Amino acid sequence: MGPRIPLSFIPSPSINGFHVGPLFVHFYGLMYVIGITLAVLITQRRLRAYGGDSGLVGDVALWAVPAGIIGGRIYFDITTPAQITPAHTWWGVFAVWNGGLGIWGGVAAGAAVGVWRVARRGGSVPLFADAVAPALLVAQAIGRVGNYFNQELFGKPTSLPWALEISPAFRPAGFGAYRTFQPTFLYELIFDLALAALLVWLGHHTRIRPPGLMALYVTGYSAFRIFEESLRIDYSEHFLGLRLNTFVATALTVVGALWFLYTQRRRPPATAPAAAATSAADDISSSTPDEVASTDADESADAEGEPPEESVSGGTAATERKSR
Repeated sequence: MGPRIPLSFIPSPSINGFHVGPLFVHFYGLMYVIGITLAVLITQRRLRAYGGDSGLVGDVALWAVPAGIIGGRIYFDITTPAQITPAHTWWGVFAVWNGGLGIWGGVAAGAAVGVWRVARRGGSVPLFADAVAPALLVAQAIGRVGNYFNQELFGKPTSLPWALEISPAFRPAGFGAYRTFQPTFLYELIFDLALAALLVWLGHHTRIRPPGLMALYVTGYSAFRIFEESLRIDYSEHFLGLRLNTFVATALTVVGALWFLYTQRRRPPATAPAAAATSAADDISSSTPDEVASTDADESADAEGEPPEESVSGGTAATERKSR
């Protein structure tokens, strides 16, 4: 008796792109462009709400996005060489339009370059990290739509009502008799958006110190990937019988959790009364985003009616401190 075909399932896409004149636009690449654009817009809005300079986001994106693509492709080529397509060509290692960007390499390279640019512009790295964390998850979620059109990032065979139909040409070796599989790309898409919403909520309703939201992003996403890797059946390097990404995800879950605990338990440096009005950037790095504001009305009166200004991510902020 062959595999059972579910009564309902997500059909496989009939195309993976479209022509604009002589140019063929791949949905995979298009989704990444849309995701990056949304990430920039979201980060600009969040950084502006923190009192920062939204213009800094464009500068960081100009450097971090190419670095992220390069880092993601290098990670993919090193960890899954058998999936490089087209195979046996010198340019196959560069063919990102066929799919193949490792999220770990992309985030690592993009983050390193982003930190460099923010610091070079005199901004607050912890605040920028918290501003961009939910935006990264939105970009990743949009990118997973591209995985659907490439018929990749799916899991074990299943007959669930939301199973994903995979065309015979894209089924892994040994699974040719199966028609529908776990849509792990969809699971990750939903999780990414849910975690992004949670981070935004935590930023508005709790006193998490920067870069606590970024630490939670690393922890939460990595923990989910442990579950996702247990479902995936696409080719992967293995170590001790487990997929390589399982070990990477486990390590990053632990690192992210420890990072979060460190950022929240760290005490701000003691400040002498004479130095109470020193660099606001030091204060900001140990405060919640909602506490990044000027002093209240009484303190403003002492300053001869002029609200103090603070440097946040290369900009200034002069808003009332919210009471908790």
